[in-house]
Amino acid sequence: MAEFKVTDLGELHHFLGIEVHQSEKGIFISQESCAKEVLKNFMMENVNPVSTLCITGLKLSKEGEGKLVNSTIFRSLVGKLMYLTSTRLDIVYDVSLVSRFMEKPYSNHWEAAKRILRYVKGTIDYGIFYKANTLVDLIGYTNSDLAGSIDDSRSTSGYGFHLGSGAVSWSSKKQSVVALSATEAEYIAASYAGYQLIWLRRILESLKQK
Repeated sequence: MAEFKVTDLGELHHFLGIEVHQSEKGIFISQESCAKEVLKNFMMENVNPVSTLCITGLKLSKEGEGKLVNSTIFRSLVGKLMYLTSTRLDIVYDVSLVSRFMEKPYSNHWEAAKRILRYVKGTIDYGIFYKANTLVDLIGYTNSDLAGSIDDSRSTSGYGFHLGSGAVSWSSKKQSVVALSATEAEYIAASYAGYQLIWLRRILESLKQK
């Protein structure tokens, strides 16, 4: 059997930009410092926060409104927002939406991305809490809209899996085919979640968890 030398660095506090807070009550992970850095990079430390991610009824398409914006800066912002979704399930859908326009972003795409940042500023201490001494049942949820994309009429699927009290896997992405009904869109979303469920079950089995 192979042997490897390891070094005990003590209790984990940071991991790849993720802050880890451990206590008797459980483990809380967040990216507060990372979020503050993103706000600083885009000179939005002093903006007024908003309580919602997007304006009700907002529809974005590749035929954007306003002027073209710098695609490099837009991609940089979206990329940083994508990393924040490592602990922020609440922004996953909106980040996925604005990421569709990285090739040719317009002013309204830029404003939508900045609104996500304004929401993050007001919820900067959000994260995921894994409560101690809870049942570790794996529970999944899935959902879909119908033809939500203006550009190609494709639907958007979303799923989330909780292990015990905290989320361990989540996703929001546009479906690869055009669903002809809400039922079909929901079935496609469920199939995406099913693939992930199989993978998660295999990981748990390898850890001797049933």
